[in-house]
Amino acid sequence: MRVALFVTCLVDALFPDVGKSTVRLLERLGHEVVVPSAQTCCGQMHINTGYQGQALPIVRNHVAAFEQADVIVAPSGSCAGSVRHQHADVARKGGDEKLAEAAEDTAKRTFELSEFLVDVLKVTDVGAYFPHRVTYHPTCHSLRMLKVQDKPLQLLRAVEGIDLVELPDAETCCGFGGTFALKNSATSTAMLEDKTSAVLSTEADVLTAGDSSCLMHIGGGLSRLRSGTRTLHLAQVLENTR
Repeated sequence: MRVALFVTCLVDALFPDVGKSTVRLLERLGHEVVVPSAQTCCGQMHINTGYQGQALPIVRNHVAAFEQADVIVAPSGSCAGSVRHQHADVARKGGDEKLAEAAEDTAKRTFELSEFLVDVLKVTDVGAYFPHRVTYHPTCHSLRMLKVQDKPLQLLRAVEGIDLVELPDAETCCGFGGTFALKNSATSTAMLEDKTSAVLSTEADVLTAGDSSCLMHIGGGLSRLRSGTRTLHLAQVLENTR
């Protein structure tokens, strides 16, 4: 299958290794990966902050960038969720019905990584080997917008050598929330403290999730505690082999 990678701006700018791991994982499974060069930010930050009008040209660019793609995969539940549930609405509010219909078509072809592996490829065992104690944080948008349910866990349970331990209060938000962390720093910090305490209680070596944004936030908290627990995106865990 020919897969178009929706890199996401956070992965592109700060965590390129996540994008590279996603490409290597998909290629190992026998798929061709292309990266449309016209892609930019999906506009989620604008949309969530109320800048619908400013998001409209971003949506238009995204639709055009992936117009030729058969299937689009993103290593982010948050950005995939925006494409799936926000883009067409932004286009309609902007009075562009044709763009809204095109955005709906793009949304149907867009999948978060674990969705693509489990629902489209029908694969749970990707041949990964990761001999470490790992706990998993289900990010809010993957859980509540995309409803990926336990698909990431299905993939992690099939990893050879992994010691997968349950994260207490796993479905509680980490406190990042994009601009929420900037506008409500005290609340965000308190939520982060709860999340890092839960992570440390598992004695895991690695915390994994499907969104680099949440991992960045939690990883910052863990680093300041000098805990020794590192964060890795789901793609980075699944990419590993013997």
